[in-house]
Amino acid sequence: MASKLSILVLHGPNLNLLGTREPDVYGKLTLDDINQMLKVDATAFGVEVLIEQSNHEGALVDLIQQAIGRFQGIVINPGALTHTSVAIRDAIAAVSIPTVEVHLSNIYAREIFRHHSFIAPVAVGQISGFGVDSYRLGLRALVYFLGA
Repeated sequence: MASKLSILVLHGPNLNLLGTREPDVYGKLTLDDINQMLKVDATAFGVEVLIEQSNHEGALVDLIQQAIGRFQGIVINPGALTHTSVAIRDAIAAVSIPTVEVHLSNIYAREIFRHHSFIAPVAVGQISGFGVDSYRLGLRALVYFLGA
């Protein structure tokens, strides 16, 4: 019997403030609400998820590197680090673990500095603009991509 797929879900800076942070942009759900939805979806898909959040670029890089041999996929919302972090981009490229980039808001409909993603070129796909469903669609897409 094949072992269950394990997927790492990473939330970047300021996502711990969801529910109170600019609810007109990011919605009223909290990070815990999103995490609970992802756990329910993971169970329905027959996969395991580990969910982490950090406001620190280096901590996210460490988590990506530590995913080698433990996780078959990564769903990441790098937050503002999407537009600035070559380190996160390089970590994703280095581990060769299929990664889906997600964003609650449509980053291409916002300020111009948000239109560039360092992550997108090393991700298998990107989903943005669907609120919490961006995470849920990202998880689903990754599960399908991995053939589960």
